Amino acid sequence: MTASKVISFEALRVACKNCSLATLCLPMGLTSDDVERLDGIVKRARPLHRGDYVFRNGERFHSLYVVKTGSVKTYAPSPEGGEHVLGFHLPGELIGLDAIEKEVHTCSAKVLETSAICEVPFSRLETLSSTIPSLQHQLYRLLSKEIGHDTELLLLLGKKSAEERLAAFLLSISKRLRKRGLSPTDFYLSMSRYEIGNYLGLAVETVSRLFTRFQDDGLLKVDRKHIELRDPEAMEAVLTRATMSDRQQRVR
Repeated sequence: MTASKVISFEALRVACKNCSLATLCLPMGLTSDDVERLDGIVKRARPLHRGDYVFRNGERFHSLYVVKTGSVKTYAPSPEGGEHVLGFHLPGELIGLDAIEKEVHTCSAKVLETSAICEVPFSRLETLSSTIPSLQHQLYRLLSKEIGHDTELLLLLGKKSAEERLAAFLLSISKRLRKRGLSPTDFYLSMSRYEIGNYLGLAVETVSRLFTRFQDDGLLKVDRKHIELRDPEAMEAVLTRATMSDRQQRVR
């Protein structure tokens, strides 16, 4: 989610043990030998560019993928013939977990900006995880996280106002970037306003209007896709006020 568009192939080939994202996508407690074994099954291709696919809806499932740099969106076909955005994935995040059961991808993953992707063949990962308990536990943890994300999204779309949805989205991006050692208050959104609206269940006009309102209120500064969160606490308060209001209504 940075503005940088240049990725060197040498940087792409960095081994797992030297990767800055190791603490995000590798389980704690792996020995040096275990990391070497895991690194041995990871495939690292050349960088993908905006519009390239990591995988497509309907393709056979073979691998899981970790975003190394850049960002990826996942989406499924909508009944109207368009697309329904399911998520935006940042460095250190895993994609493809939804295809494990049916062995077919039920959504597509498209690159939003020049990105590096690590491919992990699932059959080899399964074999390896059977001999490395902490790796198996990591897979369970990631699957649980995926379920939790789906639950959070349903709650967001079903209970929150338009203002709360956008505030929650921006704060989520901010917190995820902080975990990666990146600026949580100054970042570039690689997705379009339309894609944000599609994900949040809002019209693109509503998204644009809310960005303007948040800027007028001093919560952030917007310059096209560049976002500067000027008052994260006030942005959090947008959600806090909503939570308190919900509680008061339940009490009544």
